[in-house]
This record gives sequence, C-alpha cells and structure tokens, in this order.
Amino acid sequence: MRRVVVKVGTHVLSEQNHLCKERILNLVSFLVDLMQNHEVILVSSGAVAAGYSTLKLDKKLLHNRQAIAAVGQPQLMAIYNEKLEKFGKSGAQLLLTADDFDSRKRCAYAKCTIDTLLSHGILPIINENDATATEELVFGDNDQLSSRVAYYFGADLLILLSDIDGYYDKDPNKNSDAVMKKIVYTIDEAELAVENTPNFAFATGGIVTKLKAADFLMQRGKSMFIASGFELEDVKSYMLKGEHKGGTLFTSKD
Repeated sequence: MRRVVVKVGTHVLSEQNHLCKERILNLVSFLVDLMQNHEVILVSSGAVAAGYSTLKLDKKLLHNRQAIAAVGQPQLMAIYNEKLEKFGKSGAQLLLTADDFDSRKRCAYAKCTIDTLLSHGILPIINENDATATEELVFGDNDQLSSRVAYYFGADLLILLSDIDGYYDKDPNKNSDAVMKKIVYTIDEAELAVENTPNFAFATGGIVTKLKAADFLMQRGKSMFIASGFELEDVKSYMLKGEHKGGTLFTSKD
C-alpha cells in the first residue's frame, strides 16, 4: 500500500467567501476511493476562508489572520467529518508549523500520530497552525507545508489539487497556444525565482510555490502530481485507473 499526500487549495474549497460544501463532498468521495488502496494524508487550506465569513478582518495582518483561522478551522473540520461520515470514515486534525519540521523530536511524534491514525483507517487532515505561527516560522502557503509532510512523513507522492490544472510551457491565461507538460524531470532555477502570482483573494500560493514544492521533493527522490481540484477527472484517471490523461507529473529520472 503506497502512502500519498493530497493537498487542496483554498480556491477549490471556497466560493464567494464561503466554503463550497458540494466541492468538498466531491473531494472526500475521491479521497475515500483512494483510501481503498493507499494510505492517504490530506493537507487542506481553507481555514481563513471559512473563518472570514464570521470574522471579517484584514487578513494581511498576521494577528488578524490567526484569529480568522482560529474561527474557521473547527468549521472546516466539522464539514470534512460530516462528509466523511457519509462514507463511514472519520478525519483527525493536525496543526503544524515550519518549526515542527526543524525539531527532530516533534517531527517524529507527529509522524507516529499519523502512522497510528492511518493504521486505523482515519484520514489525517493537516493545516498550518496559523494561531501560533510567527512571521519567521510561517510556511505562508500549504504547497510548501505539503511537500514537507510528504517527505518527512514517508509518502511516495504528493498530489496538488488547485485552480492550476497542470504546468504549461507558457501562461495559459495569456497564451492560447500554451501546451501542458505531462511529465517534468527538471526545474530551471529561473522558474523558481519568478514572482508569485496567486489567482485568488484568499490564496497565498501560485505556480511558483508549486514548482518549489516539486523541486524540494524531486531533489529527495519523491514525485508530485498537479491537477485541477475543480474537475477531478484527471486525478481520478491517474490515481484510480492508472491513466495519465491530464495534469503534470514532476519526478526524478533516477
């Protein structure tokens, strides 16, 4: 049984400043199917988007973002567990910061917790601990967090589900002739240095953060797959049917 990490972005989970329950149900249905043959860890954004509907503060300020996330995190978990219960499954919340991965002891404890949850069929749901993270220790986007989760917690593959459905040879929003790259073996340093361009008001990532996550894993012999989180057909084809129809796989040749 292969261990995989699935990361889902804020844009996928929310719509008009609210969590999109229908989309979350579709995601959970896919995760449950994936759990039949894989150990699955979910890294989920969405706490700030969930909390903002209750606490409308300027999220650019760290202390406001922490407060909004504190309101939204239990709302997000309640919805996940509500959907999981429809399939006879349960989820467990783990909140981590960058500092946790710098501590060998805390990282080992977290992995032990995850191993135990997975052995009992529980879906670990990880998010950044915004309430205690500081400017110096914050990941800032769950693409980076998920890459660390995949590496340090023993996953073979990271799946990123977002508004970006794959990696193109040029910006598909500006170039109609842009072509998606199905497999990427190397990432140029210049591509990692491009300024982040998140497409959504609550998002903190963009294609660059995804490339950095891929680069982190590829340098360590791991792989990453990017696909749309809105239309799950590409990731379902790749993971459930073994057919690479859409999406981009980042992997090392070695």
